[in-house]
Amino acid sequence: MTDGTNPPSHPQPEPAHGSGGYGFPPGPPAQGGYGYPSSAGSYGYPPAGQQPNPYQQQDPYQQDAYQQQDPYQQQDAGGGQQWSPAPAQPGFTRLAGPDLPGASEQVDWDAMADRSAAERRKKRLWMLGGGITVLALLAGGGTFFLLGGDDGGQPDAQPTTSVSPEPEDSKSPGAYTATVAGDDTLLRDSYGSVGMRLGPDLKVGPLGKRFQVVGRGNANSWAQSAEPVVDVTKSFTLTARAYNSAAKGSRIVMSQGDGESFSFELGVNEVNGKQAWIFRVQTGDKGAAATTRTVTAEGLNMVKTPTLLMATYDAEKKAIALYVDGKKAGETPVPPIWQAPGPLQLGRSKHHNIWTGPWQGALHNIKVYNMAFTAEQAAGYKEGKLEPAPKPTHAWLLT
Repeated sequence: MTDGTNPPSHPQPEPAHGSGGYGFPPGPPAQGGYGYPSSAGSYGYPPAGQQPNPYQQQDPYQQDAYQQQDPYQQQDAGGGQQWSPAPAQPGFTRLAGPDLPGASEQVDWDAMADRSAAERRKKRLWMLGGGITVLALLAGGGTFFLLGGDDGGQPDAQPTTSVSPEPEDSKSPGAYTATVAGDDTLLRDSYGSVGMRLGPDLKVGPLGKRFQVVGRGNANSWAQSAEPVVDVTKSFTLTARAYNSAAKGSRIVMSQGDGESFSFELGVNEVNGKQAWIFRVQTGDKGAAATTRTVTAEGLNMVKTPTLLMATYDAEKKAIALYVDGKKAGETPVPPIWQAPGPLQLGRSKHHNIWTGPWQGALHNIKVYNMAFTAEQAAGYKEGKLEPAPKPTHAWLLT
């Protein structure tokens, strides 16, 4: 209630020309209005396509597995100074998406809540399904060991399959160890005294209750003994259980020699454009193809298939033979085998003074005998029914 007189007034001065009005900075308004950036996009969001990846991952085998950037740090479109959007204030939610709602639009909070609940239900279903899968694998005894390649691809998973029992394994100590006590890079020789030194990328892994070695198929996927273990002037037999995970190229299970060339090599080689199991010996000291003799097993499933390999040399017959899973693949006469200098090798072979055939896959149950098995003995060995059981001179990674 007043006494009928007007209250005193205090008129504001007129804004200066070009000032933009009361409370606004001088000059024309920025594109999109006051308080909005002039670059493409809406307020508070960087231009499309320039947001850095906040989880930039390097090779998982390098030391620095993850290199993380600031997910909010970005340069402007002109390459100028960097900016960081202010964090959301308590009680407010920063909206996701390329555009903010306009002033006249209403946010559908019920729809947003429904979407959030649906996402939570989906995540719970995925977690439940993953747990059931893990339990099923454990119940079925499915143990897997990862195999890596040197081509940058994803590692393979190799099932640890069961193997046939072998007579001499029953004489092995109950608490079997794959490596020498106190040195986990030296494979233990169960029947002799010659250990096998492991290269950086031939790793010992589990195989049920025993062990295997796994190679990545690169120049470091090897092992070697301290001295030669096979006298190639006399009869001998080599055995190994192999799992090849390489679909192409030469892959050597074992060889002997580290000079100009090998004495023998057992493994995978390409024959007529396809992989085949091979046993090859060198009869000359220069490693020439003309002086090698080879037995092959073609037309077999070569990749990711557990395979028992056996190679023999009969010094009396002067012949070499190759057996795959207890079956004879072939035999050929040979001149005397060249005694190459150097030790036994796993996972590689020497050709013209160059290491070749890096092993990619798993190996175990590697043995050397100072006798040549017959076809009947090879079949009996595969079934674990070889009587009397011959004793190997050297053995590594028994199962």
